[in-house]
Amino acid sequence: MAGANSVEYGCGRLFSGSLIGPRENERVLTRASVKGKDEPKGGKPVRVRFAPSPTGNLHVGGARTALFNYLFAKSTGGKFILRVEDTDLERSTRQSEEAMIRDLKWLGLEWDEGPDNGGEFGPYRQSERNEIYQQYVEKLLKSGNVYRCFCSDEELEAMREEAKAKNLPPRYMGKWASASDAEVVFELSKGTPFTYRFRVPQEGNITINDLIRGEVSWSQDTLGDFVVLRSNGQPVYNFCVAVDDATMNITHVIRAEEHLPNTLRQALIYKALGFKMPQFGHVSLILAPDRSKLSKRHGATSVGQFQEMGYLPAAMVNYLALLGWNDGSEEEIFTVQQLIEKFSVDRITKSAAIFDLAKLGWVNGQHLRALPVEEVSKMFGEQWMRAGLITHSEGPFVTGGVALLQNGTDILSDSTQALLDLLAYPLHSTLASKQVKEFVDDNLSEVAQAVLAAYDSGDVQAAIDGGHDTWQKWVKSVGKALKRKGKKLFMPIRILLTGRMQGPDIGTTLALLKEGESSGIVTAHAALVPLKQRIEILRAVDWSAVSQQLSKAAEGSAVLAH
Repeated sequence: MAGANSVEYGCGRLFSGSLIGPRENERVLTRASVKGKDEPKGGKPVRVRFAPSPTGNLHVGGARTALFNYLFAKSTGGKFILRVEDTDLERSTRQSEEAMIRDLKWLGLEWDEGPDNGGEFGPYRQSERNEIYQQYVEKLLKSGNVYRCFCSDEELEAMREEAKAKNLPPRYMGKWASASDAEVVFELSKGTPFTYRFRVPQEGNITINDLIRGEVSWSQDTLGDFVVLRSNGQPVYNFCVAVDDATMNITHVIRAEEHLPNTLRQALIYKALGFKMPQFGHVSLILAPDRSKLSKRHGATSVGQFQEMGYLPAAMVNYLALLGWNDGSEEEIFTVQQLIEKFSVDRITKSAAIFDLAKLGWVNGQHLRALPVEEVSKMFGEQWMRAGLITHSEGPFVTGGVALLQNGTDILSDSTQALLDLLAYPLHSTLASKQVKEFVDDNLSEVAQAVLAAYDSGDVQAAIDGGHDTWQKWVKSVGKALKRKGKKLFMPIRILLTGRMQGPDIGTTLALLKEGESSGIVTAHAALVPLKQRIEILRAVDWSAVSQQLSKAAEGSAVLAH
């Protein structure tokens, strides 16, 4: 049983034409239009579906397709259906299906019908619908729209080679499209394996009015008689999709443009079975910044990865919606409810969308900063505990850390490094940087002596304990004594007490360090440098050596520049 017809020539992989068999002239024309704000035609309730194959992770392209369908359904008062297309038995796994369901639920895209919650049009896994497919194959066989094909793999390969030698498109040229009943009965009596092929009319066109791309037309003579049921009894993808969409009363099919060629086969199946075709909308692909196909080499591409990295589901939904859609305004930040209210298929663009990780980060930051501080504190606290920086996820230290870092953090996972930076004291590396030279040259050592004296007298500690206003008064008193103000005052104090040239409020930062030290919540792994240790490091600085080192570095840079 050398796998007769085990190669799916009829699915556009090898053979795409036919010269033998009864034909008829015909033209199938479907007109799809959207009235008003996506009002369903004739008052028929909108029913859309997301139909992933459980062969891997849910990638951003699939998630965007699911989102557009979800938004379309919710904006029109329709139904959103989840259907699992698991006909690829070798690659499909239940683990992958479960992961996809988790990712969709994390995004908040809840479905009205699906494999986990059922519905009147189930089953919702293709692997559980074989009896349904068999019924429709038999119907097509009786009507003459499909026939049994007993060609062996060797015969099909010979046809492919013949077409290649003649520089012609690959075509199915077997005899079974026009075989007699006696020939078929004879092969059946021998137990010869066979597939079912769909009889494609050689003349005529299939035309659809795509909701996104406008009119799209195919000539039927570009397509050969294609397989709908394999010799092992498994139905082929395009047949399953057409039957499923029709029997589940799907009104609109919004999917990626890579499925556009499949529409021809599906349209032929719809017509042969007497089904009404849904309205199609094919969304452009999502590309990487270099305009190549988005892949793992560009970084994270699956929804699960972005969840692990600390992105918010609301931000992911917001950003995915912007990949090929806009509401006609300059607004870019939307809640899910706002997207539902504003979404319209006629605002989906034809051009490819570019996945910009920096833009996603910015969108995430906007959503993160819009959350209540209590919610952010819980998220940051749990993140810092997972990173091993603190022993408890709640308390004054966490609340204070969030207050300092929330506005400068776009992604939850970034808060780990942000806290580490806050607790550290990289004074030596800062003093070795060229950016600090102007302040060293402006007698930074003078400010250092004033800070050390204030610490020794207890003024620095009192200013920290006194809160924001007391801290500001102390800073102004230092400025008055040294005749400094503005950047010439604030930047030196920042460098000397935090070891950095930028960061959140200095006094509040130092107060947080004291809280972290006294409460014992900060772990050794976090490497908190308390105020006392900072002062010891500052006291040991050789300002003359620092100045000389910076001058040599500047001279070296000048030589290289010339």
